[in-house]
Amino acid sequence: MIPRALRDPRAFIGAVLFALIALAALFAPWIARVDPQDQDLLGTLLPAAFQAGGDPAHLLGTDALGRDVLARVLYGARTALSVALIAAFGAMVLGSVLAYAAGYLGGWTDWVIGRTVEIWMSFPPVILALILMTGLGTGLRNVILAIILVDWTRFCRVLRAEVVVIARRDHVAAARLTGFSHLQTVRREIIPATIPLLITLLSLEAGIAVIAEAILSFVGLGVKSDQIAWGQMIADSRDAIYQAPWNLLAPTLAIFLTVAAANLLGDGLRRTLDVRLREDRA
Repeated sequence: MIPRALRDPRAFIGAVLFALIALAALFAPWIARVDPQDQDLLGTLLPAAFQAGGDPAHLLGTDALGRDVLARVLYGARTALSVALIAAFGAMVLGSVLAYAAGYLGGWTDWVIGRTVEIWMSFPPVILALILMTGLGTGLRNVILAIILVDWTRFCRVLRAEVVVIARRDHVAAARLTGFSHLQTVRREIIPATIPLLITLLSLEAGIAVIAEAILSFVGLGVKSDQIAWGQMIADSRDAIYQAPWNLLAPTLAIFLTVAAANLLGDGLRRTLDVRLREDRA
């Protein structure tokens, strides 16, 4: 399924770009070769190495505390990808379980879950995340938990509509007539049919999680001070944007590329894995 999906140019470009970002984060110690927390107060706000006055030891220059910008961007990728993958997967699990229950069982179960989703989505996502972080406190785990609690509704709303359609098909009714329990019917007949949609939603949610983490870190409610995050770097570099523009441009570009990779991958997977879209193109 996946190799065929990657034949789509968008999915292939997104997958390659996402893989490169993941490799850069994984091999950050070998690429940067400096500790991202090391300070050099005699070498603050150095320009990039390819600019006048730049130091070859600091390819993208240094920040206001003399810390290497490239190293911080690479280590910040670890934070961003950790949040993107874990939070997206957690939101998918919570949202899909409720979606399967609502779409398959229907009745009062569908009504209760549907009203819960509507109430939860009535709050602006960013504001809700900020409220949750205020109560939970800073830290990577709390950021992931906050994003899961905010974004599970994306999966539940979209997937529930798909489950309702699939649950009415003949093969599902045939499974029930042959003696399958509700759990067996969902596991064998409904879940496999929704896997393409789940993969697409998961990749798109990864990009949303990166942006959410950056926003929380930007306002000081994200990771702790001893951890590195792109939003935190952007917040710290605002006062020196003219003296050292790469302090702001580097993490901003990193966020853009990561989100673009997730969106390209998600859109490409949707085009290749969605049976209805393939039939329309045919």
